[in-house]
Amino acid sequence: MYNIYVGWDSREDIAYQVCEHSIRRRTRRNGISIIPLKQNELREQKLYWRDKDKLSSTEFTITRFLVPYLNDYQGWAVFCDCDMVWRVDPRELFDQVQDDKAVWVVKHEYEPEEGTKMDGQMQLPYPRKNWSSMILWNCNHPKNKALTLDKVNTETPKYLHRFEWLDDEDIGTLEHSWNWLVGWYNEKRDGQAKIIHYTEGGPWFEETRNCEYDHIWKQELINLYTS
Repeated sequence: MYNIYVGWDSREDIAYQVCEHSIRRRTRRNGISIIPLKQNELREQKLYWRDKDKLSSTEFTITRFLVPYLNDYQGWAVFCDCDMVWRVDPRELFDQVQDDKAVWVVKHEYEPEEGTKMDGQMQLPYPRKNWSSMILWNCNHPKNKALTLDKVNTETPKYLHRFEWLDDEDIGTLEHSWNWLVGWYNEKRDGQAKIIHYTEGGPWFEETRNCEYDHIWKQELINLYTS
C-alpha cells in the first residue's frame, strides 16, 4: 500500500477535490490510498500545535513534514500540494526511484518575485523554492526519523522547507515533469507534464481563471461531477 498525502486548505477545497479525483482516475491497480492533510484534524489529534503563522501561504505549509511520522516511518509515501492535477498513474512515480535517498523531489530553480499571491498571501522567495510542494518520501530512511512531532512543531519553516536535516546527497532528483510549474516550464524545452502544478494560481481563482493548462483542470472538474 502506498499513501499519497494531499495538502488540504479550507480556502481551496475544490482544488483538493480535483487533485484527489485526478489521482483516483489514473490509478489502474489497488494499493494507492489518498489522505487529506487537514490541519484542524491534526490539531485535534494533538499531532500539530504550532502557532498559526500569518506568513504561511496554506494551512499545510508545515504539516507536510509530518508525513514520515504519519506513515509510521515505514515504506514510501508522497506529499503533494492540492493545486495539482495528476496525468499519470502514481505507480509510475513509485516504480522509478531507489531507496538510497531520503526524499526525491524536482529541484526547481524557481525564484518568483516577492509580492502578493493570487489568494492574498505573501509570496516569499527562498532557496529551494517549491522543492517541497511534491515530495516522494522514503519514510524508513534513518535520517527521516529526525522529523519527530517535536521537531516538526518547533523547527523554523526555513529549516524544514530547505530539507536541512538532510545532506545534499540524501535528496534525489526527479524530472521536471513530476512537478510541472505552470508558467515556468515549456514542453518544447522541458518535456511533458505528468503532474501539473498551478503554483501561481489555478482556474478556481477569478484572477487566474484562464491560466496556462486551464482546460486540463476544468476538464478534470467536469469529469469529477459527471463520472
